[in-house]
Amino acid sequence: GYFADGWKNLLIPKSSPTKAYFDTSDQDPFCMYNYLLDITTWNKSIRRGFIKVKITDYAGNTVESEMNREASTFQQYKRVKILTGFYQDVDKIAKISLTFSTKTLIGPKHKLRILQMRLKSLNNPER
Repeated sequence: GYFADGWKNLLIPKSSPTKAYFDTSDQDPFCMYNYLLDITTWNKSIRRGFIKVKITDYAGNTVESEMNREASTFQQYKRVKILTGFYQDVDKIAKISLTFSTKTLIGPKHKLRILQMRLKSLNNPER
């Protein structure tokens, strides 16, 4: 980990693009549980947009991810990794649902066909 005031000096000078997430506490007001969504799409045409993740546990409790600020590009048979976060933790996931959006009101609606998907907890990697 990095101290909150020193992470930029360590990560920005790297020669390759670097993305960072911050492991926050489980106490309000700054609790956030981070997950890595790794998907491979099946669409023949390139799609660009945003994915929102909804997870449900066996008791029926549902949490929804925050919308990513950066649109992702999805190409056929290419893996895309998306960092997503939730304000509540879900221990045993029973159901995962994804919503794809281009965030435009005008134009046709597109579907995103998923060939493979993995959702990994970054706060609890043993899950």
